[in-house]
Amino acid sequence: MSRWYSLYIRLTAAGLCFAVAFVTLTAQTARPVTYRVIALAEPGQTLHQGFVDAAMDWLQKKGAEEGFAVDYLRTTDPIDEQFLAAHKVFIQLNYPPYRWTPVAEAAFKKAMTQGTIGWIGFHHASLLGKFDGFEMSPFFHEFMGNIVFKSYIPDFATGTVRVEDPAHPVLKGLPQTFPIENDEWYTYDRSPRPDVQVLANVDENSYEPARTVKMGDHPVIWTNPHYKARNVYFQFGHKGALLQSTYFTQLFLNSIHWAAGH
Repeated sequence: MSRWYSLYIRLTAAGLCFAVAFVTLTAQTARPVTYRVIALAEPGQTLHQGFVDAAMDWLQKKGAEEGFAVDYLRTTDPIDEQFLAAHKVFIQLNYPPYRWTPVAEAAFKKAMTQGTIGWIGFHHASLLGKFDGFEMSPFFHEFMGNIVFKSYIPDFATGTVRVEDPAHPVLKGLPQTFPIENDEWYTYDRSPRPDVQVLANVDENSYEPARTVKMGDHPVIWTNPHYKARNVYFQFGHKGALLQSTYFTQLFLNSIHWAAGH
């Protein structure tokens, strides 16, 4: 049986002791491990924990099948240039674009600029603005397409996603349209389209039940070509049930392969 194990590192700085915890996934792999992946999730039992748990279970299984190992973080404290250099893909599982340490953000920005690691972001990664006492990060604002979070559908809706770039490797094997069920769709102060490459959008008229929270042109999968790193963002990712969708898991696996340069 595969399992998770926890590794706790106690660091001391300026006389202050604090704990940094991260989890490494291990498994009896059918294939040897050829590269490592970071999976960053929010600390504590947040509203997104169901998605994180389901995604981690899926990553554990796929890692065994595909030959990658996953280092699971719930803080950005361990992240620096050396840590990133030991990994091929950075998966931001519902961790917001704030609460990063300055060292971690600087290392991540450098990695995106130089293309030394691939990035996959979900849902909360675009929660841009002033939240929880944090100012908005200028880097993440630009990286995510110069958008600011505006609103969301708190009672969820099923929506039809429309593929715009079927030739992109992230969308390999996906139909021209497919449903994402019962998710929390975000809206922003503007469409990111002028500053990113949109891969897919959601048809807001397809919402079931019908919803009034809309933004018009509504990209939900995009990549920022202004950075050398292979990067892709998915606006959906609130509930664990999403990992039961074959459309979503195909997107996720395609994204890992692409971000890793395979």
